[in-house]
Amino acid sequence: MKVAVIGTGYVGLVTGTLLAEIGHDVTCIDIDEMKIELLKTGIPTIYEPGLEQLLKNNLEKQKLSFTTNHATAFQNVELVFMAVGTPQGENGQANLSYIEQAAKDIAQTIDHDVTVVIKSTVPPGTNDYVEQQILKNLIHPVKIHVVSNPEFLREGHAIEDAFHGDRIVIGSEQREAGDLVESLFAPLQIPIVRTDRRSAEMIKYAANAFLAVKISYMNEIANLCDAIGADVTAVADGMGMDKRIGRAFLNAGIGYGGSCFPKDTEAVVHLAKQQAMQLSIVESAIKTNKAQRHRFVEKVLRHFDGNLTNKKIAILGLAFKPNTDDMREAPSVTIIDELQKNGAIIHVFDPIVTNEYSAASLYDCVTKADAVLLVTEWQDFLHADWTEIGKLVKGKVIFDGRNALEADKLQQLGWTYIGVGRERKRVYGFQES
Repeated sequence: MKVAVIGTGYVGLVTGTLLAEIGHDVTCIDIDEMKIELLKTGIPTIYEPGLEQLLKNNLEKQKLSFTTNHATAFQNVELVFMAVGTPQGENGQANLSYIEQAAKDIAQTIDHDVTVVIKSTVPPGTNDYVEQQILKNLIHPVKIHVVSNPEFLREGHAIEDAFHGDRIVIGSEQREAGDLVESLFAPLQIPIVRTDRRSAEMIKYAANAFLAVKISYMNEIANLCDAIGADVTAVADGMGMDKRIGRAFLNAGIGYGGSCFPKDTEAVVHLAKQQAMQLSIVESAIKTNKAQRHRFVEKVLRHFDGNLTNKKIAILGLAFKPNTDDMREAPSVTIIDELQKNGAIIHVFDPIVTNEYSAASLYDCVTKADAVLLVTEWQDFLHADWTEIGKLVKGKVIFDGRNALEADKLQQLGWTYIGVGRERKRVYGFQES
């Protein structure tokens, strides 16, 4: 099929590349000329493992192209995907200005029957609104159907998720339009969920809110574990063996960040308030998540008796999670800010992201550091030579904000290890009788 994708951000670029890879002819549109010129040369504008090679392959096969011209992109297309941003508004609601602009562009340009697919995360009712707006502003007498097809891509694992996802959700009020979208994705052989548009929109919000709640719940359990001397990793392992619970998203740490969970939880809370309802559980998850990064800084302060003046703190990781360059709602921002306010001298290393405090290498970052903080669990850090790092630091104390390092090994190497929900973690031995 011939497909156009509006937006070349994270969702749009991955979606367009995926559709080209499974055989469709795809044109991606963006108003940013510099971004389009880079993409035309095969240089991705986001960091995502595996994306660059797929991008170059499909450019060479002429299955994928990029333009700033809507008329060029829409020529003879059967489907137009909306994959524009829906950033958080002032009161937590989703900002739909980019969606509205995309609807206007379609209405003023399209000259034949087409199915519009909304891939962006939008509040329930948005697909209905978009369809009304397009039909209201059409220049040519054509038929338009709008289908909801929310994305479920994990940053850092987007290519894997795109090709091997758990499900594809298709919400449509018109069966033939839904059938067309289903046939588009048929080569992937991923289970399809067919429903109405509002339910499809709600599935995305409900799923992300649930995962955010699960993370925040585990972080509260971790804080209790700190207080009573339990190890939250053992607690999570034991809980996760229960098939009703599962082990995924039970990793305690400094909280979630990124472009989805913070924005989508706020949006679903705002949606409930519009209906004179309160989502107390989701609201509590948001509150717990924000508090978690402050608790992490408090651990550092306690260790240094409340005085961080002129203490060199080595921060390992800036991105909100590994295998991405996304800094949206990254816990590192809050942590660095609070440490600086308490007089700390910050040095940072991230394999992909840089800022004004970035060191040239991991070893430069930790040299003469009074403490090391693991903020993003990049494999570079998990498999680093901690014996060598121990020779470079001034103080052999590691604060593991992701509970990703091997506490026992570090303690055997002489490190003071402080995790989240593992403050009293120690090397256990058994005395023979």
